[in-house]
Amino acid sequence: MGIQAVADKIKSRVENSGFDRSVKFDTGGDGVIVIDGGTLSTTDGPADCTIKLSLDDLESLIAGDLNPTMAFMTGKIKVEGDMSVAMGLSKLLG
Repeated sequence: MGIQAVADKIKSRVENSGFDRSVKFDTGGDGVIVIDGGTLSTTDGPADCTIKLSLDDLESLIAGDLNPTMAFMTGKIKVEGDMSVAMGLSKLLG
C-alpha cells in the first residue's frame, strides 16, 4: 500500500474526529501524511508534532496491529515536537 492509499484509508476518521492539532507522519522516502485539524494532505508542511516511522509500521498502526506505546519504546516510532499531540492521536487511530 502506498502513502496515498494509507491517507485515503484514514481520511474519514480525520474528518470526523474533532482533532484540532496538526501532526505529520513522516515515512521518509515513501512520503508524508499531514493532518491539520479535520484536513489531510500528502504534501509536506509544518506540524505541531512529527512522527517518523516506516510505511509498513504506519500501515500496522492504522490497522491497530501495532501498539503505539510499544513501537515508541522499541524505537520503531520517533516523535519530534509536541508529545501531547502524539498522545491525542488515539482519537484518529482508535
